[in-house]
Amino acid sequence: MSWIMILQLLIVLGALWVGSRYGSLALGAISGIGLAILVFGFGMKPGTPPTDVIYIIIAAVTCAGIMQASGGMDWLIQLAEKLLRKHPGSITFLAPLTTFFLTVLVGTGHVVYTLMPIICDISLKKGIRPERPCAVASVASQVGITCSPIAAAVVAFVSISNANGFDVTIPQVLMITIPACLCGLIAAAAASYKRGLDLDKDPVFQAKLQDPEQRAYIYGNTATTLDKEISKEAKASVFIFLGALAIVVMFAIFLPRMTYLQGLKMNQVIQIIMISAAALMIIFCGASPKKAVAGPVWQSGMVAVVAIYGIAWMADTYFGHYMPQIQEMLKGIVADYPWAIALVFFAVSVLINSQGAVVVAMLPLAYSLGISGVVLLGVLPSVYGYFFIPNYPSDIATVNFDRSGTTVIGKYLLNHSFMMPGLICVIVSTVVAYLLTLLFF
Repeated sequence: MSWIMILQLLIVLGALWVGSRYGSLALGAISGIGLAILVFGFGMKPGTPPTDVIYIIIAAVTCAGIMQASGGMDWLIQLAEKLLRKHPGSITFLAPLTTFFLTVLVGTGHVVYTLMPIICDISLKKGIRPERPCAVASVASQVGITCSPIAAAVVAFVSISNANGFDVTIPQVLMITIPACLCGLIAAAAASYKRGLDLDKDPVFQAKLQDPEQRAYIYGNTATTLDKEISKEAKASVFIFLGALAIVVMFAIFLPRMTYLQGLKMNQVIQIIMISAAALMIIFCGASPKKAVAGPVWQSGMVAVVAIYGIAWMADTYFGHYMPQIQEMLKGIVADYPWAIALVFFAVSVLINSQGAVVVAMLPLAYSLGISGVVLLGVLPSVYGYFFIPNYPSDIATVNFDRSGTTVIGKYLLNHSFMMPGLICVIVSTVVAYLLTLLFF
């Protein structure tokens, strides 16, 4: 490995690190600076930006954003709240399951912010330490990304795998990731069930209650969506959205047999169906496009587009230039321990805060190293590692929503509330997914 290769790698890593410090759009934009240095400063040939994945994200988040604008997301959150309030004693298990399935349905973990204050409120009313359900629920909201048929990580995995000779479909990916990630979440919830001191035995929490203002802040407000009236149009938008997801899955199963549609790719199918569903919501459900654009689902999706655009283009430029050298350096490790690519996926995710970007940037490299698609599907849950450094919006928001102060970012940064459930979930999910692929593939 030459010094120039190391220097250029440091430029790539530096761009990712600086971008992660600023967050949001900065990840993609600052990656553009790294790309510019590689191309204009070192004369590298630019790689290929992941346009197919970007188009799918735009279509999917447009559809989800329109559903949110029509009030459909409020109905889903309300249904989740009814379930949690009906079984408050089981909230440490039910909270992560609700945030997980919301993400699976919508394709982004940013839909759970309304639910987090409710999880905290139910925990406090039941006398359960909020850190227990809140931390694992935040982790679950991100774990669901590799289990969603419209999430960028899943669609990118299928698209890149098909291009590299591994003919896998979206339903086949979900048959592995959903049961594997559910196992990981249940393990993380079980480890969180008795985590920390009970509230009545926690001296720090009890000291807060001695202050009337603090006590009023902790117990004075009730977060709820149950008082919202859900219109027929809002419910209809949910059914349109779910219908679109069902059609996507059906096409993924039967498209190879539809001879009259030869040449049609699955990424094109997803785009057509999602955009059409969004149009139906506008026409029949009274959804406001302006409200959709201003909503958190659409905005977070567009941030993901910019992040993936910049990060993946920069990574493809670097790895494409040095592919022979990288293959030579790693061929021994890959031949003996192909599963070790999971450690690479995890480490990159810690840096770039995007599972879709990890897949788009690193999966072509993994295939070029000769790692089989079966192994790569087995380690797919390892692309979630950005809980490790607690700077992701869902984690920060969860800390702020917990009025008890039990969900924390520790003094030493890494001793935070999300570390234990995150590590348990990712490790168990990856091991189970790896075993399932060996069993079924």
